[in-house]
Amino acid sequence: MSFPLLTATAVLPAVGAIATAAVPAKQRTAAKWLALLVSVGTLVLAALVAIRFDPEGGRYQLTESHAWIADFGVRYELGVDGIGVALVALTALLIPFVILAGWHDADPQETGSTRWRPTQGFFALILLVEAMVIISFEATDVFLFYIFFEAMLIPMYFLIGGFGDRAHAGTDENAAAQRSYAAVKFLLYNLVGGLIMLAAVIGLYVVAGNFSLQEIAEARASGSLDMATNTERWLFLGFFFAFAVKAPLWPLHTWLPNAMGEATAPVAVLITAVVDKVGTFAMLRFCLQLFPEASKWATPVILVLALISIVYGALLAVGQRDIKRLVAYASISHFGFIIMGIFAMTSQGQSGATLYMVNHGLSTAALMLVAGFLISRRGSRLIADYGGVQKVAPVLAGTFLIGGLATLSLPGLAPFVSEFLVLVGTFTRYPVIGIIATFGIVLAALYTLVLYQRTMTGPVKPSTEGITDLRVRELAVVVPLIGVLIFLGVYPKPLTELVNPAVKHTMSDVQKKDPKPEVEAAHK
Repeated sequence: MSFPLLTATAVLPAVGAIATAAVPAKQRTAAKWLALLVSVGTLVLAALVAIRFDPEGGRYQLTESHAWIADFGVRYELGVDGIGVALVALTALLIPFVILAGWHDADPQETGSTRWRPTQGFFALILLVEAMVIISFEATDVFLFYIFFEAMLIPMYFLIGGFGDRAHAGTDENAAAQRSYAAVKFLLYNLVGGLIMLAAVIGLYVVAGNFSLQEIAEARASGSLDMATNTERWLFLGFFFAFAVKAPLWPLHTWLPNAMGEATAPVAVLITAVVDKVGTFAMLRFCLQLFPEASKWATPVILVLALISIVYGALLAVGQRDIKRLVAYASISHFGFIIMGIFAMTSQGQSGATLYMVNHGLSTAALMLVAGFLISRRGSRLIADYGGVQKVAPVLAGTFLIGGLATLSLPGLAPFVSEFLVLVGTFTRYPVIGIIATFGIVLAALYTLVLYQRTMTGPVKPSTEGITDLRVRELAVVVPLIGVLIFLGVYPKPLTELVNPAVKHTMSDVQKKDPKPEVEAAHK
């Protein structure tokens, strides 16, 4: 039997989380290094997954299948397509940078209630989230996916509520209350979505008799499994609602600004660059593959909601006074683009959406982590408390600018390619939606450049005079991310070749073909 590479990729960070949590209390530095080494080892395994995956091979590769709960038709089934490989690689790539960026975020610090921040627990929870996200990208059994889709909420709840941002305006009691509110809101929103999805998962089992994604999809394609129209639509809505909360899609988005605002910058990256991608990924893997007719039926409404997310998120980002909440609302706008690309039902749109998931993760990580370094120096998240930073910390300001330019999808940086494909793919089938969505690009330029102008340019404020430039550890976090953004912006071919075959399968599932361009015959 071949080596279970997919299982190993998920098990290593899970075992690493247990080992990190077991490190003696006084050995905090050892716990940090152990977590970092485990995350690097996971990255190596993810690289092996990408190397062994053949984009021109079968749809799901490196598959594993074992009996689990036989009486209920539940199996331990794993497999990856090109989209899954790309997102597993993204997750494994970002976690070492998250750990490095949060190196001192959980150092012991006595608060007003004399509680201490457990360093071991902080890094163990990060590794646990990584393990659950990776197996979610690999699971091809619907019930197995559901378990980890929900289970990742628990470590995220403790990361938000127990390890909040230290740069909080107000007393320790107010800060703790705000963290608690953000964590509970995150948990309740996602639990409600998960409970609705559970009802749909049970309904799918009643109809199909098993939880295997591949078996159900094949039965649907061959006609041996014929769902009633109303049944398929209700099941689709149950799945989609949970994924729309996780994504997040307007109007189910309100938990995200609170969670990102109160979490540390590395945990905020974990939320929006890693965990939230499970929602958009699942729309492609489960909604379109299991419920193709219902997906087409719901497309007009979903496109309108995605368009609202794009414009609404960008408008609120323009008006933000808090740096981290600005990035949160910008992410809501970007997730609108991703969902729009998925449901445009074109190969360009879905390829662009998949690239957008990866590129948004990279760009948001770069911008948010540099913002976190800035906030930790000044002790404030408010934009108005900064000014003239580029004169006292030019490297910090320069990397902040590149992260911001990537967020607004500047040509030459990775997000531009994905946003361009999404807009082209949407315009060819829904031109009005595509035209209106371009206003999101204009607004992105506005909130990004205004943020940079207000924090980095102008005279140096007395409160920013003491800000120091990036240290070696911080450069080790930011420079590789910027390098990847530039590389994929100039040469996106490795990603497009990886995901395009998987997109073709998805287009075949929904029985959609790209619209033919209308070209008027030339008149002589």
